[in-house]
Amino acid sequence: MILTQRVTAYVGLGSNLDDPMRQVTSALQELDRLPETRCVRHSSLYRTRPLGPQDQPDYINAVVHLQTALDPEPLLDALQELEHRHRRLREGPRWGPRTLDLDLLLYDGRQFASDRLVVPHPEMTRRAFVLMPLAEIAPESLEIPGRGDLAHWLERISDDGVQRLQ
Repeated sequence: MILTQRVTAYVGLGSNLDDPMRQVTSALQELDRLPETRCVRHSSLYRTRPLGPQDQPDYINAVVHLQTALDPEPLLDALQELEHRHRRLREGPRWGPRTLDLDLLLYDGRQFASDRLVVPHPEMTRRAFVLMPLAEIAPESLEIPGRGDLAHWLERISDDGVQRLQ
């Protein structure tokens, strides 16, 4: 399928339930089958300690670079449908365990805000499990709209508890 008016989007993936490595690797393949979207590249998988309650398993995280003709909210809808197919539940504690979490991190170098979505992702510059895999696949000069370049944030974040997997 040839996409018209393609834009670059970066999506963060995470899972810590129901075989997290399988959840993330399966989601990476499924992202390439979203309407009007293709996967350009994805990062390695990373094992990370949970951000929220510590009485839960470690996470498997990754970041994917997409080319898409979908606008931000239709892309969010597609991501949430994929989470639903992976039996993602949205109840329970904030930052609690989940089968699959997909976050739209960056979209076409733009800032976007609605009742449902804020891009760039408001917490991404504080999360090594996002910045490290993003840096692995993004151009060195990647700008996070309204916040500066990726290298600036990488220098300021601790990689403690983030392990790149082979």
